[in-house]
Formats: sequence, C-alpha cells, structure tokens
Amino acid sequence: MPLASLLQVAAMVFVATSLVVFGDTAGKLLTGGGASPVFVAWSRFALGAVLLLPFSGLKRAELVHFLDWKVVLRALFIVGGICCILTALRTEPIADVFGAFFIGPVVSYLLAVVFLGERISPLRTVLLLLGFAGVMLVVKPGFGATPGIALALLAGCFYGAYLTMTRAVAGHYRPRFLLVSQLIIGAAVLTPLGATATWSEAGWPAAGLVLLSALGSAAGNYILVFANRIASATVIAPLIYSQLIAATAVGVLVFGDWPDAVALTGLCVIAASGFGTLLAVRQAVRR
Repeated sequence: MPLASLLQVAAMVFVATSLVVFGDTAGKLLTGGGASPVFVAWSRFALGAVLLLPFSGLKRAELVHFLDWKVVLRALFIVGGICCILTALRTEPIADVFGAFFIGPVVSYLLAVVFLGERISPLRTVLLLLGFAGVMLVVKPGFGATPGIALALLAGCFYGAYLTMTRAVAGHYRPRFLLVSQLIIGAAVLTPLGATATWSEAGWPAAGLVLLSALGSAAGNYILVFANRIASATVIAPLIYSQLIAATAVGVLVFGDWPDAVALTGLCVIAASGFGTLLAVRQAVRR
C-alpha cells in the first residue's frame, strides 16, 4: 500500500477509534451518575440502529440473514463486550480499561488459527505476545487486579471472538449489513433489561450523554466500515491500538486519571506492539 494511502487509512482509523472513546466516555459519565450499564448499552444499540438503518441499504431479501447463527453469534459477542466494558468503566480509569481490553487481538489471533485455519506468522506471534505482556502490566494479575479490570479482560475476550466471527462471515455479507445487523440484534437482545431502566436511573439531564454515547459509537464504526473498503483487515487491525492515545488523553483531561508507572509502561508496550505489527504487514505487502 502506498504511504499516502496508508496515512489516509491511519487518519480515518484514529478518528473512528477516538469517536468510540468519546462514546465510552459519555457511557462512563452516565454509569458514574447511577445509570445502569445495560441501559447505556441498550440505548447505544437502539439509537445506533435507528440512525444508521436509513444508510444501510438493507434489502428485503437480506432479512432472512438475521436468522443466520453466525450473524447472531457475532452480534451477541459484541453485545457481551460492550456490556462488560461499560460495567468496567463504572469503577476503573478509562485508559486502564482499554489497556486490558486489548487482550482482544491476541484472542482473535488464536481463534483464527484454531477455527479458521489461518497461518501462523512468527513475527506477528512475537509482536502479539509483546502486546499480551503489555496487557499484563496494565492488569497487574495478583498484585492490584480488580473486578473492573477482570470485566475489561472479559470484554476483550468477547471482542476477540467478535473479530474472528467477523472474519468468518465477511466474505458472505456486505459491511453495512454486518454493521446494522449487530445494532438491530443487540437492541433486540438488550430491550427486556435495558428498556426497563429508562429515565428512572439515567434522568432527563443525561439525555445528551445518551445521545453522545450512541453517536460516538455509531459514527466510529461507520467510519471503520469505509476504512475497511480502502485497506485490508491486516492493515486496519494494528491501527486500532491508536485508541489507547485517545483513551489516555480523555482519562487525564476529563477524569484526572493518570496511569501509574506500571500501567503507563504497559500501555506503551501495547502501542509499540500494534504499530510494530503494522510495519510488519506493510513490509510483507511490499514483498
């Protein structure tokens, strides 16, 4: 891929992941104010579905695909991931949550090798193990781990499974269909619990945060769809690590949460692993 195109994709992914962080920031403010994480997740899926459905190009013939177990399972994985990460954000610094969340690429890589038969790349394996070491520095297993960080790890596992399932179905469905299907299925699954919370927990003053949470997530994912039309998944995936930059900045500016020395080292290691993977992919494409 030419350098100019790579920089364009990198800019798109950075904007997209930053928007997702802004959406999660609104979610953290909501849950910190007493709103249920399930309510925040439900409102995100429901509003996202309403906002993106007109642009999805959904056809009547595609409705039957909502019954495909792979499409449903993929949506359930992202539902589980978002519910867990919003619950983790209720008590933990946003940068630490995203650091633990990045166990996802490691999980995705292993699942893709086992279930999709993808080939193992020695260099990429080393870089992923480096990223895993960074995650462990953030998580601090055995000396500082908390239930919130454990939920962030679980969210990352859900997300890794979601990425693998996305690879499994990407060749069969349009990107916009996959995006709107996860929103509609997620809203439907969460409605029994999420809708009952309503404003009794969130309160009308939080309406703007609910909208920001949904818009940030929806807009970020929509931009990622276009980025994936320009570049392959192997180029996009490492760029997702740029989310750590926005998460750390927001944590400091909005919540005053400075990562401790160990966690900050871990975040830097994770970022280095991601961008190292990107350079390795670019060199492989050149060959």
